[in-house]
Amino acid sequence: MITNDFAPGSPCWIDIGTPDVAGTAAFYGAVLGWDYESMGEDVEGGMFRKDGKIVAGLGKLTEEGARSAWMIYYRVTDVDATTRAVRGDGGTVRVAPMDLDDWGRMAQYSDPSGGQFAAWQPGTTKGVELVDQPGSLSWTELYTSDAAAAKEFYGGVFGWQFGDMEMPGGGGTYSLITPAGLPEERMHGGLMQLREQDLALANGRPYWHPVFAVTDCDAAVAAVTENGGSVQMGPEDAQGVGRLAVCLDPSNADFVVLAPAQE
Repeated sequence: MITNDFAPGSPCWIDIGTPDVAGTAAFYGAVLGWDYESMGEDVEGGMFRKDGKIVAGLGKLTEEGARSAWMIYYRVTDVDATTRAVRGDGGTVRVAPMDLDDWGRMAQYSDPSGGQFAAWQPGTTKGVELVDQPGSLSWTELYTSDAAAAKEFYGGVFGWQFGDMEMPGGGGTYSLITPAGLPEERMHGGLMQLREQDLALANGRPYWHPVFAVTDCDAAVAAVTENGGSVQMGPEDAQGVGRLAVCLDPSNADFVVLAPAQE
């Protein structure tokens, strides 16, 4: 589960870069019940809120050749130290450490295989204000063609702990991620190995995506397709997890909707 005390190494913020800010805002409003709050006429972007609480950020995609995608930020105590660890373990720095007023300090990276992620050192802003509730971030997931290398890299950068489980029906191994020093009930994500040809969305490179909790997976999927998105997989039931679907928004940014299993 994701909690908003944001222990080091846990996801604390997400935002999406898109070529169509207004269209993307309308899409997620319809699918997840989010309200969009612009940061002003001079800024192409703003915040998403659910029940008045910030759940994500939205901005204009400006990087040439980049695809529309969600960026996941992980909480760190020292972005500059994290940057040194990324470089030392074979990753690259896409956006060098920088201060965002007094909100916090951030940087963005690629892992050695090309998977993109980010780090956040909080100032006045600790992170999103709603997690693990319908319409908010509940899990993070990496698709990669080299799970062993990913575990070595991210374990070195964030100190993550990993626990492997076999997927039902011989679907391979899924590695569960828990922040350093915390018990398994604080796991916040997973990584799964796929063939490079199954990573066509990112031209064969690994990619992270968010999982959003919903109360009704089928209704969320219907809203996705009715509002210009598409479905890559599902809806389907995952034993002990819930009912889920892998979706694309109208700009082909990927995300998952999950109605958690009832305990």
